[in-house]
Amino acid sequence: MEPVAVIGAGPVGLTAALLLARWGVPALVLERRPAREAIGSRSICQQRDVLDIWAAAGAGAIADEGLAWTTARTYYRDTELFSWRFADAGTLPPCVNISQSRTEEILEERAATEPLVEIRWGCEVTGLDQDADGVTLRCADGPSVRAPYVIACSGGRPGVREALGVGFPGESFGDRFLIVDLRADLPGWEHERRFYFDPPWNPGRQVLIHPCPESRYRIDWQVPPGFSLADEMGGGLDRRVRQIIGARPYEVMWASVYTFHSRVADRMRVGRVLLAGDCAHQFAPFGARGLNSGVPDAENAAWKIAFTVRGWAPPALVATFDAERRAAAQENLDVTSATMRFLVPQTDEGWTARRRALERAAADPATAASIDSGRFAEPFWYTASPLTTPEPTRPPTGRPPKGAVQPPAPGVIVPDAPLRGGRAARLRELLRDGFTLLTAADVGADAGIEAGFEDVAPGLPVRVLRPADLDPTGGLATALGLRPGEVWLVRPDAHLAAILPRPSRTNITAAVLTAISAQGHSPSGSRP
Repeated sequence: MEPVAVIGAGPVGLTAALLLARWGVPALVLERRPAREAIGSRSICQQRDVLDIWAAAGAGAIADEGLAWTTARTYYRDTELFSWRFADAGTLPPCVNISQSRTEEILEERAATEPLVEIRWGCEVTGLDQDADGVTLRCADGPSVRAPYVIACSGGRPGVREALGVGFPGESFGDRFLIVDLRADLPGWEHERRFYFDPPWNPGRQVLIHPCPESRYRIDWQVPPGFSLADEMGGGLDRRVRQIIGARPYEVMWASVYTFHSRVADRMRVGRVLLAGDCAHQFAPFGARGLNSGVPDAENAAWKIAFTVRGWAPPALVATFDAERRAAAQENLDVTSATMRFLVPQTDEGWTARRRALERAAADPATAASIDSGRFAEPFWYTASPLTTPEPTRPPTGRPPKGAVQPPAPGVIVPDAPLRGGRAARLRELLRDGFTLLTAADVGADAGIEAGFEDVAPGLPVRVLRPADLDPTGGLATALGLRPGEVWLVRPDAHLAAILPRPSRTNITAAVLTAISAQGHSPSGSRP
């Protein structure tokens, strides 16, 4: 089997390669850099469902090493406007902070133990040619590479997108932000994210503070146009830090200045090439929707390519990557753009409206819902996907309040839940080995649950799980929201493909075929 080519050895590219290998598909990672560089914290905030994906890829150490924070506080000047906490479920933390450099190290260490993953450093892809059978990648130094599919995770720099003729519409924000990693002892701050609007020590602008492992903190200041980090190092940076932490000792580990971009590629698939991560989208970081969107891109691409090259699904399945993940990118763009309009208004009227909203919230906490400091990353709902079978009795309800768990509906990710005993500690560990049929305790054999799918999808991994067998107390079914008589069809990425309140062999088979983009015909069983 020819390896799938992955362009880029960042966290998204390494995730894609490890997940392909998990399905028995070899992956060749092509990285232009000669070696990895450990530079600053960069993307630090990793959401539970992304930790879940990394655990499936064998990189559970990311969750183990990360610092779990639980509370988000938002202030206007010296007044706390509101706070919220993550809903807790399962055995993974709701969120951890860990430097992107360490995340990449863990993923690379895992890749080094995986015989189906090869990383070629110093291999810059300069062009791609496609035909009916695959893709030929031209490299600056070395022979060309042939692959059945390509996952481009090459970051935001020009290159692959332009070679494919993919547009990258959007906007870049002129506002500048100073980012500093420092080590300090700040009692009471160790597990809290703090966001300040217009604090006395950064008037007219905002500051974001995140705790990190080993008594490190990440601080982001909005700074005025023309700000110079070189000039700041003469004493200005120390004054900034002291205004926040006081006279405590501290050590600066890294400092940089950056601007934000809000862009989504006009296509995330061109033939056999799929774009993932920053190569496909860039968002303002408030809400941590960058890497927390790129990793699900990698998972979506990996299982669809794997199912296709292994003959379990038709090539049409890979084509749905664009429909699903571009919709996810667009949602993230809409959310982060709305946040930026509140954080950095572009008109005098916008500034006035923001100030009034903050003053109202400071005087009356009941009005704090109008304050947008960033809605935290959450899994996308594939409710409108061509792979999803709608169910009128289980309609999607819209996003729940911050930190709350979403109700089950076709397209929504299955809630995780702890298990007692057995080979898995939590439910989602059992849901990523293929398609899963979760069945209520009262669903009998006459529903056709046990029927094989060899006649419609040769070799397709499908298995049946009964929550009542995993937890005889009935607590698991209750925690999931599984109703009597229902069967849930769960995709390999733990999203619900269908909820069937009146299951039968006919509608179960139809839902499976829809979920592999094979409605009306079966895959040939041969590799494309």
